[in-house]
Amino acid sequence: MKLLVTGGAGFIGSAVIRHIITHTNDEVVNLDKLTYAGNLESLAEVSDNERYAFEQVDICNRAEVDRVLAQHQPDAIMHLAAESHVDRSIDGPAEFIETNIVGTYTLLEATRQYWQALEAEKKASFRFHHISTDEVYGDLPHPSEAADAEEHLFTEQTAYAPSSPYSASKASSDHLVRAWQRTYGLPVLVTNCSNNYGPYHFPEKLIPLMILNALEGKSLPVYGKGDQIRDWLFVEDHARALYKVVTEGKPGETYNIGGHNEKKNIEVVHTICDILQELRPQERSYRDLITNVKDRPGHDMRYAIDASKIQKELGWAPEETFETGIRKTVQWYLDNLDWCQRVQDGSYQRERLGVAS
Repeated sequence: MKLLVTGGAGFIGSAVIRHIITHTNDEVVNLDKLTYAGNLESLAEVSDNERYAFEQVDICNRAEVDRVLAQHQPDAIMHLAAESHVDRSIDGPAEFIETNIVGTYTLLEATRQYWQALEAEKKASFRFHHISTDEVYGDLPHPSEAADAEEHLFTEQTAYAPSSPYSASKASSDHLVRAWQRTYGLPVLVTNCSNNYGPYHFPEKLIPLMILNALEGKSLPVYGKGDQIRDWLFVEDHARALYKVVTEGKPGETYNIGGHNEKKNIEVVHTICDILQELRPQERSYRDLITNVKDRPGHDMRYAIDASKIQKELGWAPEETFETGIRKTVQWYLDNLDWCQRVQDGSYQRERLGVAS
């Protein structure tokens, strides 16, 4: 099987490619524009494999997407290419509309033309797997607001209510993908995941930002009281789930992927500080660096995924608890500080984003 992975140099995309090359016999074509968050160094361990190929292409460039499809003849597409940082979407939403909506439309149209020309057997087995986020659902009741809050989880039937330009652009792309299935018969799969973390995460996101700032003695900015709740999913668990969906999932279905690890942001930061204190002890507690800052506009208070469908139908479950996954993550950053330095090319220096009003 040959898989085309868009956004394969990004955080989740690179984990998917490493998983496929390491644990299967499938071929992978990585299509990536190489924006600030895409880095081929995340694929160094598989880049010389004969089953891996790279194409530097923008999904908004129809002619180039057509060329890649014609040249490589994939059996399935895993679409991960997206602008993904909420704070950046607040500061500059245009790129999110262009990549996440127009780019997805362009890719869908190129795929539809390619798929319709396939011979019957390949056409029947072809899949277009769109990877999305739980943020399209908006937020859930917070324990501070509702006694039964923990009974509320995002399911595949939860209505969309996006809060940020980022989540609105992803919701739009989800709707496009499903429309192409309903209108044109394109065999699509959609997955919505909870917050990912793990190795090779670009250091604008909460966990790597906290690790690197703490190591440098910089403040650890926490929005509001830090009581926002997220369900944390180790990226390698997510990669396994995505491969299961594209190879075993039923076309037309949606699968929610979560880690069963609900944590308040402040709990996550405390855990990172405590692990660092153990692994890189210092006289002053890392917790002393925590600084509460004004919350960002439209901040969702709680996300939590019901992943029972993918567990029941495809037999997937996360292998990492938050405790094991976060320890592995902190250790990886300690061991790979040179990688962190190289991926920061000057366009982002861990300044605070998303403060637009």
